[in-house]
Amino acid sequence: MSKQLFANEKVMKQYLGALLCEDEPVDNLEPVAKLLEQMPHDSQQEHIHLKPKEQIKAAEKIFDQDLFNAEIKPIVEPIIEAEKVNKAIDDEVIEPISTTIEESEPQIVTTSQSDYFDGEFQALFFEVAGLTLAVPLKALGGIHQLGEVNHLFGKPKWFKGVMLNREEKLNVVDTARWVMPEKYDDKLEASLDYQYLITLGDSQWGLLAEKLINNITLSKEDVKWRTNKSKRPWLAGVIKEKMCALIDVDNLNILLEKGLDSRQ
Repeated sequence: MSKQLFANEKVMKQYLGALLCEDEPVDNLEPVAKLLEQMPHDSQQEHIHLKPKEQIKAAEKIFDQDLFNAEIKPIVEPIIEAEKVNKAIDDEVIEPISTTIEESEPQIVTTSQSDYFDGEFQALFFEVAGLTLAVPLKALGGIHQLGEVNHLFGKPKWFKGVMLNREEKLNVVDTARWVMPEKYDDKLEASLDYQYLITLGDSQWGLLAEKLINNITLSKEDVKWRTNKSKRPWLAGVIKEKMCALIDVDNLNILLEKGLDSRQ
């Protein structure tokens, strides 16, 4: 009796050890089967129903069945409609970065030019259609003998054309038509005999002249300077003794660049 109990106990330890060790093969279970055959049928059904291998297979089958019956909910990611995205991009106003540097146009100086001249200064006197004009030497670009002038279309009437001087293009201005357009007619035009081109400062603009008179040294007191309200910004002032116009070269260049004559 004790030997049989001891044998049964030993077999049960093997059985339990096989169940606890999942990684070890459960092959040597013949003693357990013989032990179970010796037990009464009711007791066998009460304590165990399946062999260890069959229990493992049954558990796997139940697990597979549960896994099959489980409701697997798909992962739903938010769908962004392409049309809405494109519309949002179109609605967004992207302002381009401007890389253009706007250059401010030169402005006409309406204040008196008396401060421009310090002490005495020299001026070149020249004649056009009986009118004497003077240009300060410090604002004089040069004096050129009049050569061939190439006429251009679409320019103001006072713009005679372009003259080449050592590969430099000089803009030729009909001085009489520009200074006194109200008196300019066919008779005056026919009487003109331009000989020289007087260029203004560093620009390519030049005034036609019939005769060069001379250079005269002047003081600030010799000139009646233009006031702030003067309508002729090209006129720096009037030389009292000679009763001739002293030209404001900077303002004259600005007017010529804008295509304006002396009345504007």
